[in-house]
Amino acid sequence: MPGSRPNPLRVLAGRNYALYFGGQLVSQVGTWMQQIALSWLTYKITASPLMLAVVGVSSQLPSLLVMPFAGVLSDRFNRHRILLGTQFAAMIQAAVLAALTLLGILQVWHLVALGLVMGVITAFDMPVRSAFVSTLVEKREDLPAAIAMNSSLMNISRLLGPALAGFVVAAFGEGVCFAINAASYVVVLAALLLIRGDFAPKPRTNGSSVIAELAEGFRYAASITPIRAPILLLALFGFGGMAYATLLPVFVKEIGGSANTLGFLSSASAAGSIVGTAVVATRKSVLGMGQLAVAACFAYAAGLFAFGFVDTLAAALPVLLVLGAAMMLQLGCCNTILQTVVEDDKRGRVMSLFTMAFMATVPLGALCAGALATHFGFHVMIFACAGWCLLVALGFTHQMPRLRRETRAVYIQRGIIESDEEVDIITKPAA
Repeated sequence: MPGSRPNPLRVLAGRNYALYFGGQLVSQVGTWMQQIALSWLTYKITASPLMLAVVGVSSQLPSLLVMPFAGVLSDRFNRHRILLGTQFAAMIQAAVLAALTLLGILQVWHLVALGLVMGVITAFDMPVRSAFVSTLVEKREDLPAAIAMNSSLMNISRLLGPALAGFVVAAFGEGVCFAINAASYVVVLAALLLIRGDFAPKPRTNGSSVIAELAEGFRYAASITPIRAPILLLALFGFGGMAYATLLPVFVKEIGGSANTLGFLSSASAAGSIVGTAVVATRKSVLGMGQLAVAACFAYAAGLFAFGFVDTLAAALPVLLVLGAAMMLQLGCCNTILQTVVEDDKRGRVMSLFTMAFMATVPLGALCAGALATHFGFHVMIFACAGWCLLVALGFTHQMPRLRRETRAVYIQRGIIESDEEVDIITKPAA
């Protein structure tokens, strides 16, 4: 019906995407169970916000070095086979972590070492997965819906995983959470093996080296405004915006909570993320998503500022709901803009830069935030992060007129809008 909102669930009618979605849903629930149990166990062992940040950083920092090369490999080799390899490696990592914990021989250095291993695996896995999703969609007009459903997948797992982790940790201990995560990879591996199609990359005729293609990807992303601007926005925002999530166990201990409390808080953020994803999923087109992303920055800064005054679970839950919605609204809009504009033969490299912008800056910000929380307290750290997010939002608002002009030219070139169409693609949402 003309003017009706699109239905993102339509992409599940495709066999390949349905298999991918189901397998990843089970696996991601296990991943979030492990993440919550791991952060809780780390703080229980060390009682140090800084060490909590260090362990968190160990699983994210490798993205800074490895992920750009992973993007090149994603454009060169079969993404389906790469995913099979990364998921199998992640299963082994989770199994080792479970064994060390259940045997009672786990030490802090094990957490850091296994975190580094997982960081390398994730650095290869995430950009390949982001690029692989587009190859599972049969119709180009279904791409925004597929991206939104992919975000929904992550958010549903964030909603279920932490809540389940709280109960499992309380009843059986952290080791069982790690074992459940290892078992969940069996499902995703089976789903990937059932996916059918030709996922081999197009033959390359230029004979470029990996370094040359990496440099080409950087130049390509830097030269196109609707690619460069979202990546820069996420990089700056990730540095100061997501530190609170890494250090949530500190807040839980301050209010006298348990692993269940941590699970509830993470699930509240995930519930908000589902709301943000729903907004992106029902957009008719990419037009106007730039404005939504910047508006989400302001909402996120306001939510963090409010969180600085919170000292009870009841008050924290609605604030984390807002933070989750604002973060996913920003992330979903930026992702959709990139996936719509980028050329397919450079998709892996661009998505690796997009993922790296978030994954590499978050741990650096978490280290700074951990040091702040150690010396000045959790709430002072939250106020500092809110101030940083506000500065980022104001900076991009100031640049809007220039970004609007440059992005409009790219959209005309890509055929997204007509040359005479008077649509303000950055500051005016589509009808």
